[in-house]
Amino acid sequence: MSAAPPAYWQPDGECMDREELEQLQLERLQATLVRTWRNVPFYRRRFDEIGFDPEGLRTLADIQRLPFTTKADLIQSYPYGMYAVPLRDVVRLHASGGTGSAAIVMAYSRNDIKTWSNLMARMLVAGGVTKDDVVQITFNYGLLAGAFGVHYGAERLGASVIPTSSGNTKRQLKIMQDYKTTVLVSTPGYALHLAEVARDAGLGPGSFSLRVGMLGGEPWSEEVRREIEERLHLIAIDNYGLSELLGPGIAGECTEKNGLHVNEDHFLVEVIDPVTLKPVPPGQVGELVMTSLTKEAFPLVRYRTRDLSAILPGACPCGRTLVRVRRLLGRSDDMIIIRGVTVHPSAVDTVLRDILGSVPDYQIFVERPGTLDEATLHIHVSGSLFFDEMKLQTGFIDKVRRRLSSELGVTFEVKLVGPRPGDGSPGGITSKVVDLRRK
Repeated sequence: MSAAPPAYWQPDGECMDREELEQLQLERLQATLVRTWRNVPFYRRRFDEIGFDPEGLRTLADIQRLPFTTKADLIQSYPYGMYAVPLRDVVRLHASGGTGSAAIVMAYSRNDIKTWSNLMARMLVAGGVTKDDVVQITFNYGLLAGAFGVHYGAERLGASVIPTSSGNTKRQLKIMQDYKTTVLVSTPGYALHLAEVARDAGLGPGSFSLRVGMLGGEPWSEEVRREIEERLHLIAIDNYGLSELLGPGIAGECTEKNGLHVNEDHFLVEVIDPVTLKPVPPGQVGELVMTSLTKEAFPLVRYRTRDLSAILPGACPCGRTLVRVRRLLGRSDDMIIIRGVTVHPSAVDTVLRDILGSVPDYQIFVERPGTLDEATLHIHVSGSLFFDEMKLQTGFIDKVRRRLSSELGVTFEVKLVGPRPGDGSPGGITSKVVDLRRK
């Protein structure tokens, strides 16, 4: 008889007494603040501006005295301005958020990679994955961090990894059949797409050996979870990651599926009101704010994730003492996730400005008519942006489409439409993004 799979990967960290955990957090926070003040000019300037002495931190609540770090801060520090170690100590670089100076370039030391591997192994074990599993990773292998984090964690666990990367769905299904994949790693939307293509090819759930889906990269509902589980005959587990902080491995569900456990010994989590910027009580929805406690190369203090969630009260039957947060409920800004890729309107602004010299009035519409997201860019044309020749219109549309695909990693349908009712000025836009996907 084979031994039962382990309940935890690092029980000392996952099941630590709360008082002991909070003491560890305080010690690691103190060390992080001192190190960032000494080594990161951005944080030294921020701390000095408010007269904050990092060596004077006495309680975890003292962190609320510090200003937030935002995505704009990271972009302005492009490429290496936020690093706390010399570049010679960086063994891996990842990037997100756009191209050129609009990108955020994340750094990992050798210890960061080791930590990342173990944290993702925690999440895999929590979701029911073992060293005997065959893990097929359909995230894109590139500058984005997602695929690599799961890859490291699965190898650290001892599982077999199939790095199929993204796309080519029929080939993904063929590999899934032939290699007897037991764990699917994908976005929820792509899991549904795989199920639909398999059905169209006459492949029922019995055609596969799947048992666990480690899903993430976009918000999804319990209704979508049920559909994925029924159509692929697996247990669908939610995971949360953020490239700026680490990648996948920040938080994830256990098999109880009642909230995502945050790896609190490595991340200090706050939930704030996105308008007042004040803390909200447990159970109340707000914006997640994260501080890295062990990241060496690229530590962040009070980073506004813009993700909306809430801290869940009570203990989890799984035995983990790590705090749990609700599955993501959306965003506090206009950022949107399309097929697992983060898209910021500011990146679309850059593309249009490069082509036209200015940013026209536009909106992004995202729908999910089937199982995959579809994005359409509506550019509201005025007299200065109207082409009498259809050939010129087509050339312009093709150019915008190619640039968006190349620089954002997402395929857009591009349409030229008339001005909006009213003055149609960008200043009157309530939102550049219209999300029509079912929740």
